[in-house]
Amino acid sequence: MTTFVDRVDLHATAGDGGHGCASVHREKFKPLGGPDGGNGGRGGNVVLVVDPSVTTLIGFHHRPHQRATNGRPGQGAHRSGADGDDVILPVPDGTVVLGADGETLADLTGSGTTYVVARGGRGGLGNAALASQRRKAPGFALKGEPGEHRDVVLELKSVADVALVGYPSAGKSSLIAALSQARPKIADYPFTTLVPNLGVVTAGDVTYTIADVPGLIPGASEGRGLGLEFLRHIERCSVIVHVIDAASLESDREPLADLDVIEAELAAYGGLADRPRLVALNKVDLPDGRLVADMVAPLLAERGLPAFEVSAVSHEGLRELSFAMAALVKEHRVATAEVTPARIIITPPAVDDAGFDVRRETHPETGETIYRVTGMRPERWVLQTDFANEEAVGYLADRLARLGVEERLLAEGAAPGSTVVIGPGDGAVVFDWEPTIAAGGTAASGPRGTDRRLEDW
Repeated sequence: MTTFVDRVDLHATAGDGGHGCASVHREKFKPLGGPDGGNGGRGGNVVLVVDPSVTTLIGFHHRPHQRATNGRPGQGAHRSGADGDDVILPVPDGTVVLGADGETLADLTGSGTTYVVARGGRGGLGNAALASQRRKAPGFALKGEPGEHRDVVLELKSVADVALVGYPSAGKSSLIAALSQARPKIADYPFTTLVPNLGVVTAGDVTYTIADVPGLIPGASEGRGLGLEFLRHIERCSVIVHVIDAASLESDREPLADLDVIEAELAAYGGLADRPRLVALNKVDLPDGRLVADMVAPLLAERGLPAFEVSAVSHEGLRELSFAMAALVKEHRVATAEVTPARIIITPPAVDDAGFDVRRETHPETGETIYRVTGMRPERWVLQTDFANEEAVGYLADRLARLGVEERLLAEGAAPGSTVVIGPGDGAVVFDWEPTIAAGGTAASGPRGTDRRLEDW
């Protein structure tokens, strides 16, 4: 039996970019034919794709860690490395992607909708791509960037037009089976339904889906019973239908009180006050059910709630109910057709790719003043640098100076010998800063991979 899972943690790791290649073309009579190192390949992405055939998130429950492959390194003769393979993860329609802080990153609705949850690292440039008029034969290449790692939460909210709500054993599953071709589990004990059931109904020219939300009880919005676990499946529905057991054998149950309890739980959950309501007084095929339904229907009409006396067994009243639901669904679709896009993608605020920040900090142990540089570009450039190669370090210094980092450090009060840290946390790179290298300076001649500007740095 397939287990229904509608909330999982996903740990996605994209592939690392391949390193660029430092190579010089050599052939007979051309011992130094110029740089010909190729670029590294891009790391693979981790991508979520809506697949209508997938109805549960159970695959991620068993395999929460997903990793894409790395890009291949570049080679000589201008051969670029192969890109890493993307990992394509099928998810159900209605999957919401949440960040670690609960922020909504993406709302995936509609077949084929995609979201890159972790982006692969860029491949490093080979020395052929780094050549310029001032640096004709670079003796270094850039390293590939690490792939992005993200911990997210996937939450499924059923995409249905009508939500059937009510106490356990009110007959919601029986109504779905009678109205559609769905065949949910039906039994005569509470909490028979442990997962939301979906059915497709056609009434006239309107085809819509109905969802049976597992039984709500008092305190469901606070975690009692199964209600809190499945209340999120009501959020996307445009119509709410209260299914009331008009022939309940429980002495402490009364139809209007049942309705008030469920409404209180929906109000406590929040965000559902604007949905139109219908009431289905079920089990009128039984004598007691017919008597109670006839008594309650006028009272519901006084509240402005259309009531339908129905029976999932004899199918009495189901045609009227299905057309009433279809009318409300059609009205909602017309009202939202121009303002609601077919799919909704929400992305976090973009980070300025050219930005960086310099701030003074005090070392917690030594009390020393340090200057921390953060920003997308400086942090990426540090990751791309081979610190065993002096020429590569000089190239990094040129890039930072052109970006304006040296000017900001001077403005913040940094002096020669000050400790400069690039990047956040413990993985940052630490320098003893010496502002003596002019941006765009030409490397002095010397052995390949060296830069004489750095001899006194």
